[in-house]
Amino acid sequence: MVRGKTQMKRIENATSRQVTFSKRRNGLLKKAFELSVLCDAEVALIIFSPRGKLYEFSSSSVNKTIDRYQKREKDLGIISKVDENMQNVKEDAPSMAKKIEFLEDSKRKLLGNGLDPCSLNELQLLENQLERSLSRIRARKNQLFREQIEKLKEEERRLGEENAKLREKCGMRLRQSSISLSDELQNQSMDVETELFIGPPKVSQNPNLKY
Repeated sequence: MVRGKTQMKRIENATSRQVTFSKRRNGLLKKAFELSVLCDAEVALIIFSPRGKLYEFSSSSVNKTIDRYQKREKDLGIISKVDENMQNVKEDAPSMAKKIEFLEDSKRKLLGNGLDPCSLNELQLLENQLERSLSRIRARKNQLFREQIEKLKEEERRLGEENAKLREKCGMRLRQSSISLSDELQNQSMDVETELFIGPPKVSQNPNLKY
């Protein structure tokens, strides 16, 4: 009796579906075991039944094999990303080369070189671009001048305040010295005794004198 070809679709009969699951599960586990033994391959097999029951086989450890798989996937992802970036760089290389060539040509023209092939319109555009650049340069220079002037004014104000404080301190010291000197002279004048006598001179009472 020739066995009919099995159609690849869900088996509607629950009993037949369970029987088929058990047979094919056992066959798959057997094939995984044979593959690990015959070929010295690291094999991990995980099966969940329709009711959620777990069946597994591993030639070493399921967790170890899963960790190895995840690491491999991560490495492959990094390699794939690098390859993709390299491909993008290769695709962008001609465009970047053209941009660099255009920028170098523009730089030469702005410096006044290679102007022979330029038309009148191109020369006018270059002149306008240079004028705009010169205007921005002057504006920036004037801004720096104003900032420097403000800093100098602030420094001048600070030095003026410090000078005023020094003058005030010096004035107070001079006044204190003057007051101290005046008090000292006054005290000295009060201690001096004078023998000034106002009136006729005294007559000597010597009896041996005759007039």
